[in-house]
Amino acid sequence: MELFIQVSQFVLSLSLLIVLHELGHFIPAKFFKTKVEKFYLFFDPWFSLFKKKVGETEYGIGWLPLGGYVKIAGMIDESMDTEQMKEEPKDWEFRSKPAWQRLIIMIGGVTVNVILAFGIYAMMLYTWGKEYIPNDNLIYGVYADSLMIDQGFMHGDRILQVEGKPITVLGELSQRILFDDARRVEVERDGRRMLIQLDDDIDQAMLRAGNQRQRPFFQESFPTVVDTVLPDSPAQRAGLKKGDRIIAIGDTDTPSFYGLVSKLQQSKNEERDIRVERDGEELVLQATVSEQGTLGFGPKHYLHFFDTARFEYGFLESIPAGVREGVDILVNYVRSLKLLFSQEGAKQVGGFITIGKLFDESWNWYRFWNMTALLSIILAVMNILPIPALDGGHVMFLLYEMIAGRQAPQKFMEYAQLVGLFILLLLILYANGMDVFRLFGNG
Repeated sequence: MELFIQVSQFVLSLSLLIVLHELGHFIPAKFFKTKVEKFYLFFDPWFSLFKKKVGETEYGIGWLPLGGYVKIAGMIDESMDTEQMKEEPKDWEFRSKPAWQRLIIMIGGVTVNVILAFGIYAMMLYTWGKEYIPNDNLIYGVYADSLMIDQGFMHGDRILQVEGKPITVLGELSQRILFDDARRVEVERDGRRMLIQLDDDIDQAMLRAGNQRQRPFFQESFPTVVDTVLPDSPAQRAGLKKGDRIIAIGDTDTPSFYGLVSKLQQSKNEERDIRVERDGEELVLQATVSEQGTLGFGPKHYLHFFDTARFEYGFLESIPAGVREGVDILVNYVRSLKLLFSQEGAKQVGGFITIGKLFDESWNWYRFWNMTALLSIILAVMNILPIPALDGGHVMFLLYEMIAGRQAPQKFMEYAQLVGLFILLLLILYANGMDVFRLFGNG
């Protein structure tokens, strides 16, 4: 059932993005009185699941969920209808329209994707607001991944500056390292300021480690305070009570909840001393850790320990705030593209399985809209790349025409379209092949 919900969210999000993207081409084409022969969700080689002709346009749903398309008369596109191009241009064909009109038609899909993402972020801020923990409020410091421990960090470090500049939230630290090549991080440790110099290739190490891990490289450290105790659990049998603060497992201090989880995972089916603080006194309890590496209690939520910053937005306030949020995501995504050209970055490429896993296994509207907005930005950036067969390839030829004052030769554009389709096919096969390799292999 969880897989069905996850797949349903992915298909719904993808369908919404494809239809709106293609509408971005369809609407200006119709506005400029250009004939649109087909409007399809998904591709329909050999046959379609559904089709209906309304006026001059055939609307349908294909069976191959790799995207969608509008077939505009008089245009060299993925349909490769070269016979039509041999005839004399008609007034209602794409090739007969002024270059500026053709340019608007071609950038329409990307424009809709960007506006859609900004609109979704705006409505999310209007509906849910925004809450985060300022980095300055992380009074317990950070819990660092083993890779970052090897780089010189220690659990409990408080992040002060990255390359001489403060960060607003903890998540910026990994972004600065990956996207901005930041290598100097100033921390506070035991009341002293220290400078940590990261390895030059730390970004590649982070990408390499990303295949084997699920949690961030840095997390907000917070103490373990018991909130609930499950009946007939090791925690209940040991005498653990609500309000107890767990400070050690055996001889290992566990000032952070994540440190406690890690220690319990190393102690499956073993009896351990559990040192706790209760009403200002220290107690030692004995418990047998379950075979899942748990004690059977629920901790207080991490937000309980921090002063958070929360913003509520009115409708009009949410619009510019949503645009700012979208621009930040867009800029970070574009910056991240450089990593794809590194050895480890290329291994991070994923296809439909990777994207589908980003959706929750239970229906979560906040997560759904957040992922849809992100995918809309990704779709916009990917489509505007100057690769023939993508919108950006058509835009590239149109800009050449507007600057040179003449169109590129038709045969050249046909061959370029074929090359672009071949490149796209290779990318799709590679991305989804990496998914399969990670699913069944060791990647």
